[in-house]
Amino acid sequence: MSDFTPKPEHKFTFGLWTVGSIGRDPFGGPVREAKTPAELVYLLGEVGAYGVNFHDNDLIPIDATPAEADAIKRDFRKALQDTGLVVPMATTNLFGDPVFKDGAFTANDPKVRAYALQKTMRAIDLGVEFGAKIYVFWGGREGTETDSSKSAVEAIKRNREALNFLCEYAIDNGYDLKFALEAKPNEPRGDIYNPTTGHMLGFIATLDHPEMVGVNPEVAHEQMAGLNFMHSVAMAWEAGKLFHIDLNDQYAGRYDQDLRFGSRDLKAAFYLVKFLEDVGYQGSRHFDAHAYRTEDYEGVKDFARGCMRTYLMLKEKAAQFNTDAEIQALLAEIQAEDASLAPLFGKYTPEKAFELKRRPFDRAAIGSRGLKYERLDQLTIDLLLGMR
Repeated sequence: MSDFTPKPEHKFTFGLWTVGSIGRDPFGGPVREAKTPAELVYLLGEVGAYGVNFHDNDLIPIDATPAEADAIKRDFRKALQDTGLVVPMATTNLFGDPVFKDGAFTANDPKVRAYALQKTMRAIDLGVEFGAKIYVFWGGREGTETDSSKSAVEAIKRNREALNFLCEYAIDNGYDLKFALEAKPNEPRGDIYNPTTGHMLGFIATLDHPEMVGVNPEVAHEQMAGLNFMHSVAMAWEAGKLFHIDLNDQYAGRYDQDLRFGSRDLKAAFYLVKFLEDVGYQGSRHFDAHAYRTEDYEGVKDFARGCMRTYLMLKEKAAQFNTDAEIQALLAEIQAEDASLAPLFGKYTPEKAFELKRRPFDRAAIGSRGLKYERLDQLTIDLLLGMR
C-alpha cells in the first residue's frame, strides 16, 4: 500500500485561522474552545504539517499591549523551534474590525485608508520577523453593497496607490518578500473589487513593481462563482504569477464554505493536483479550509490529516494517469499534430498568411470526426475510482 504520510518536501501548510477556527457561524456561537497560536503550532506538528501561516491578529490580538505581544511571540517562536514548522506566508486582517466596514485601501474615509497602511506595514514587519517570504493581500471588505456609494474607478486607483506604497516599503526595508493578491467575487461584501484571478492579473500589470506581485488563487473563491479553478491557476502559472495557492473545496453558487480539500469535487481536485505536479510548482500547498462545526479538536486533526492525505492520493493518481498505457495512447491520438500544417503556425509572416488563405479544408470531414473525449473521461473516472 502506498505511503500517504506528509513530509516536509510536500510543503503542506495551514493558517492559524484554519485549525484555530472555533466553529462560529452566522447562526451559532463557538463549539470549540480557542487555542493559543503556540498550541495550534503543536497541533500542526502532531499531524505532520510543514508550515503555519497567519494574519497579524491571528498571532497578536489587535488590542494587545507590547508586553502581551512579546509573550505571545516568545511562545510562538518556541513552538516553531520545538516542531520544526516554518512560516512561509503572512497576511493582514483588513476585514474583521468594524473600522474596515467600508473597506481598507478603498474606503471612502481617508483615515481608514491611512490606518490600513499603518496596520499592513506593522503586519509585514511581523511576518518578516518570523521568516515569511510571501505576503498575501485579500481584500475581503474592498467592495460595496451599493455602487451609489463610491466610484469603482477611484477604488481601483486607491488600491493601486496602496500596493505601490507597500511595495516601496518592502523594498526600502530590504525585505526579501513577494506580494500575492487573492481574489473573491463576493462575501463579506455584496461585490468585491477584482473578483477573479484574471482581474488580479490585469491589475498587477498596472503597478509600479509588477515583478514582485503575483496571485494567491483559492479554490472556493473561483468555484463559488461557478468558474473552473484549474484554468485560473494555469493562467497564473503561464504568466509567471502563481506565488501561492489556497486549497479547499466548495459547492458552486453557495457562500464561501472552505470545505476539506477534495471533499466535494474530487475530479476538479484531481485536475488541479495533476496540474501543479506536472508543471513542477514549488510553492506551499496551503489549506485554507475549516473542520466541520460538528468536530472537537480531535476532529480538527482528522480534518487536517484528511486535506494532506487527499492531496497525496491524488498526486499518486496523477502519476498513474501519466503512465497509463491506454490513456496515453488515446491522448497521443487525440493531440496528434499535422506535420503539413506545422510550418504555418507561430509568428506571422506574409508567406504563412498567403498559404493559409489558399489552403482548402474539408469542414464536413473535420466536423464529423469523433474525438473520443467520452472514452478518455471515463478512463479518468475509472482511474480515480480505483478500477485501473
